[in-house]
Amino acid sequence: MNLKKTLIGLVAATCLAASLSAQNKTSKSQETKMEAKQSLVVYFSLAGDQYNVGIIKEGNTSIIAKFIAEETGSELFELETQKPYPTDSYSRLTQIAKDEQNKKARPALKTDIDINAYNTIYIGYPNWWGDMPMPVYTFLEAHDWKGKTIIPFCTHEGSGLAGTESRIRSTCKGATVEKGLAVQGKVAQTNRSAAKKAVQNWLSKLGK
Repeated sequence: MNLKKTLIGLVAATCLAASLSAQNKTSKSQETKMEAKQSLVVYFSLAGDQYNVGIIKEGNTSIIAKFIAEETGSELFELETQKPYPTDSYSRLTQIAKDEQNKKARPALKTDIDINAYNTIYIGYPNWWGDMPMPVYTFLEAHDWKGKTIIPFCTHEGSGLAGTESRIRSTCKGATVEKGLAVQGKVAQTNRSAAKKAVQNWLSKLGK
């Protein structure tokens, strides 16, 4: 009888230990997911007719944004305007972009995202006329950046980041803006392994 009770006790203890172990693993998994949520990749990108790459199905900046999200475990959020930009004519697109820049326009976005849950936010954009596209300013000016870390990245065809890091610092008061990444759009489209390597090297230097 005592032996039976002892066996029952051992089985119960084993079941309890297994249950606690499973709960602990679940808790750690949830903590990992929460940690991953602390970084966000926000990007603006266009497909269609683009300079130096022709008609493309996925925007240059979108490709780089996805590499960053993959390497850092970040969430992705794409900025889209309520009024779409033309994708059938690069020359028409650039004229609209120039007009918006001259007017300091702030095109309305389809949706926004609450950035409060994120400590580090990667901001990606194509270089339009030596600056960020105006919809990126719409997003930046809509949020409180105090205490956040912003890491910019862009695609370009020769102009690099073109001083956009300092413009982000001026716009996002209270944020820490780290060294950005510039990847040629043609490289993103035609040599993705090189583009991914550039992302990995950059993140390594940032300690990410």
